Amino acid sequence: MLPLIQIRNLTVDFPGTESAEPALADFSMDLHRGEMLAVVGESGSGKSVMSLTLMGLLSKTARILQGSILFSPDGQQSVDLLRLTEKKFRTFRGNRLAMIFQEPMTSLNPVMRCGYQLTEPLIQHKNISRREARIAALQLLEKVRLPDPKLIFEKYPHQLSGGQKQRVLIAIAISCNPVLLICDEPTTALDVKVQKNILDLLKDLRHRENMGMIFITHDLGLVSDMADRALVMLRGRVVESGLVKELFNHPQHPYTKGLLQCRPALHLRGERLPVVSDFLENKKERIPGNILEPSSTPKKIVSVNPEILLRVKDLQVSFSTGTNWLGKKKPGYDAIRDISFDVYKGETLGLVGESGCGKTTLGRALLGLIRPVQGSVRYGGEDLFTMGKSALLSFRRNIQIVFQDPYSSLNPRLMVGAAIAEPLIVHDHKKRAERKEMVLKWLQNVDLKSEYYNRYPHAFSGGQRQRIVIARALVLNPGFVVFDESVSALDVSIQAQVLNLINDLKANLGFTAVFISHDLSVIRYLCDRVMVMERGRIVETGNAETVYRSPQTAYTRSLIEAIPGNGR
Repeated sequence: MLPLIQIRNLTVDFPGTESAEPALADFSMDLHRGEMLAVVGESGSGKSVMSLTLMGLLSKTARILQGSILFSPDGQQSVDLLRLTEKKFRTFRGNRLAMIFQEPMTSLNPVMRCGYQLTEPLIQHKNISRREARIAALQLLEKVRLPDPKLIFEKYPHQLSGGQKQRVLIAIAISCNPVLLICDEPTTALDVKVQKNILDLLKDLRHRENMGMIFITHDLGLVSDMADRALVMLRGRVVESGLVKELFNHPQHPYTKGLLQCRPALHLRGERLPVVSDFLENKKERIPGNILEPSSTPKKIVSVNPEILLRVKDLQVSFSTGTNWLGKKKPGYDAIRDISFDVYKGETLGLVGESGCGKTTLGRALLGLIRPVQGSVRYGGEDLFTMGKSALLSFRRNIQIVFQDPYSSLNPRLMVGAAIAEPLIVHDHKKRAERKEMVLKWLQNVDLKSEYYNRYPHAFSGGQRQRIVIARALVLNPGFVVFDESVSALDVSIQAQVLNLINDLKANLGFTAVFISHDLSVIRYLCDRVMVMERGRIVETGNAETVYRSPQTAYTRSLIEAIPGNGR
């Protein structure tokens, strides 16, 4: 039988871009029915360009210079997808070919109910009535293990969690029983337990429906127990391919070795994380002796000051669930319940848990951005919720937050220099020349060039934008910083760079930090202590390494077990 997909010498470029190299160069691969192929690489390596070309969704500015994509759904005859008209392609797209996109919120129409979006491909391709489509849609929602399918059917995307939205997208993708399913980073930024559920669901669907799957990711650890084969891509080209076990046990290309080694799970706190460039440039002094074994010798860690900087006592935060038909407020729900803890001067305290457990709410309450129903937050002995206006302004100068999404937390109409200078204008009232000098210094501190001063946020990569946001947060030299999922959506190598940067800046400036994450391997690498949150409560607290190695609660153990490729 013919392979399900045969791509030969595919070359795609985007005229007018700064890079002289094509986005995809001489790309070739085969995929068989029932096989899962992982395509691995960092942002900009060409993974998504390949998948969009396969789906016929490339932008009009792109040029396909050469190549063919032969599609054989029955294994007997093949058709070149690149030679099809748009009308003919529509009979394949969403029907025999389907794709799960990376970001579920932007992939779903925010003004249409989930059920309507799910019935659309069924009506389009199966030629059935809306009533029959509704029955089939409810069955699909049940198949992707969503609770209460009838309720989900009637909800809008913003009313669902990230994991639920991703399951709706999977239901839409498999609605017409495709023979090929492309999964483009389907679990990026999801917490580890939701991620594990999504991956288990995809594996189950693959075996049950005998689908061919292309799984696109930047994390080799994620595909360790998912894929049969893997392709590693760098700058639009395949640099290594083979069975997943072979790639893990005997990586040949320096880039593959770098992707494997820069994961925090392999390193103890205090070690400098190697990055991909160390391997590509053969910087031997930064590359550990055995790149495939976890570190075992901890580095010496500077002891934490016993002085209490922040004290949280009996904190409770509640949110209203709306009003009833009489206009009266419905009973609220508690996002945080009776939380008490101390943060010591100079320490990094980790806060870990699933999405929806209350981590971000707690982080914002610590900064006074959310007012609690009861309880207190005392910083330096003062309760921030009873502070006067002038005291609160001084307090805000000394605390900062780095948000999860660096793009949405930067004003797209402000140049980077102006964005970093904004806190200086509000709090310091320095002269323009002094402000510019400080901003240029901070660009250098976060390893960015001075010429970036007059560029807009859209001109930067995700890792560069995160560096800009960190510079903006630290330009006032605060004593306390909250990092809210600041590395969760970054490529593993960029994540390593940002974690190294945070360690360097903390060593130089000595600030105290609360680091929020859903990934215990990152928390264990970066933090002194860790608090594990479940449903608005702290269920376990202790030394980060001890909690990681010897968790005391079943919930913490489940978080650790859900880390993909943990300890490889």
